[in-house]
Amino acid sequence: MVPAPPSAPTPAPPGAPSGSSGSSGSLIGGPRWYRSRIRALGPFVALIPPAIVGIGGAALLRIGDSRPTGIAGLVTGLWAAPGLLVLGAPLSDTDLHPFGIGLSIVVWLLIGFVASRRATRDPMADWSQYWRHYLWAAAGILLGVVAALVVVGVVFREALL
Repeated sequence: MVPAPPSAPTPAPPGAPSGSSGSSGSLIGGPRWYRSRIRALGPFVALIPPAIVGIGGAALLRIGDSRPTGIAGLVTGLWAAPGLLVLGAPLSDTDLHPFGIGLSIVVWLLIGFVASRRATRDPMADWSQYWRHYLWAAAGILLGVVAALVVVGVVFREALL
């Protein structure tokens, strides 16, 4: 039996991408390209969950007027904008809320940056590793928000709720 001769590669159509991205020479969809995408987009992707949860919390506070919706709206809103706690929310003046939201954006960008760097330590990094690191930090923020609200509830008794 005679082996088949090797076939010549078919030429790429004119105008087709060459398969490399930038001067780094990494293949589109390859491990280096994927890692660079996670590192570049990770901090900004970190803003999506708090934005969704914050909008949901604001909707809960606007729609409902019961105690459970108030608690849920407060917890979700403070999780989405933890910088408000630094400024004394929920007991502070609302004039400081834009500054607290801006501070929270910086916090979430830093969390996304750290999660992207930790996820891409592995040469075969993917978005699931990014979300794992991100969710650990987000759970820590949620724990801190709940702990702060419990302390405020104990200090001020039922005045908060």
